[in-house]
Amino acid sequence: MNTLAKKLRLFGLLSMVTSLVFGLASCNQAADNNDETTASVEQKIGVLLVNHGSRSETWRKALFQLEDNVRDQILADGSIKGVKTAHMEYTEPSIASRMKEFDKEGYTDVIIIPIFLTVSPHPFEDIPTIIGQKSNPESVEELRMEKIERYTPKAKTYITPLLDFTNILQKNILRRAKALSKDAANEGIVLIGYGDVTYDKEWGQLFAEIAKYTTTEIGISEYSYGWCGHIVHYDPNETTKAINKVLEKKKTALVIPVLVAVDENFQNQIITDGIKKVKNNKETVIYKPDAILQDPNIEEWILDISKEYAQKIKKNTLAKK
Repeated sequence: MNTLAKKLRLFGLLSMVTSLVFGLASCNQAADNNDETTASVEQKIGVLLVNHGSRSETWRKALFQLEDNVRDQILADGSIKGVKTAHMEYTEPSIASRMKEFDKEGYTDVIIIPIFLTVSPHPFEDIPTIIGQKSNPESVEELRMEKIERYTPKAKTYITPLLDFTNILQKNILRRAKALSKDAANEGIVLIGYGDVTYDKEWGQLFAEIAKYTTTEIGISEYSYGWCGHIVHYDPNETTKAINKVLEKKKTALVIPVLVAVDENFQNQIITDGIKKVKNNKETVIYKPDAILQDPNIEEWILDISKEYAQKIKKNTLAKK
């Protein structure tokens, strides 16, 4: 197992342990609030798909489309009664709003599935703090400054581990690279992602492994990657640098956005502006302003993790009777 995969697996295990521990805490809190009614309440499990959020309507629609793609299959066997989508920041429906809805609709358990590209503070700090599983003063203050509402639900909450994106992204990027490629021997691949200050090393390793896999499979010998988000202050020049690095050795650069969904500010402005600064870009750059979603492999993972957690919840409930 490669280094990054081990790290992501470790993060997943830590997340799972944390979820179970705080899930028990949430369970105890719910029991304290409902001592007289818990025994008579019928179990009702829901799923909340949590994403980062964006001011882009196109971006938000892609995440709601993801929900539409998986809803029927998640609800098929009756174990789970409802599926919702929440944005962590920027716009409604927020996590707090959705959790209030679950409470109002009588849900006893909610499985929270973070739809994030790779490791970041959001699933490990922000989401648990928003739903009352954590109360680190610094995180609480940061959420307050960003005007992100916190809400501790009556329902028991379970945050699933992150998806190990390494394998899924390899297949995703390979498919998109093949669609762009016209002359592999004279091409190089350029991956452009958002980036993360806290986990810069992990993001770099992830992109290097994806690029290496893709170039090997498609017969392209050169690759580079760069960032377009906060870590580089949304500077288009970083995209330009990554492209020029490939063009030092190849005639053409295939530029692929490694972003969850399409956000006009990134695909159509920052990345596009970076491409425009490349000399003879119309002849030397091939680019499609697309994104990772929609991807059947991600949908399959959501179905699997939903079913796995629903079964655990029901098993634990039966064991207590």
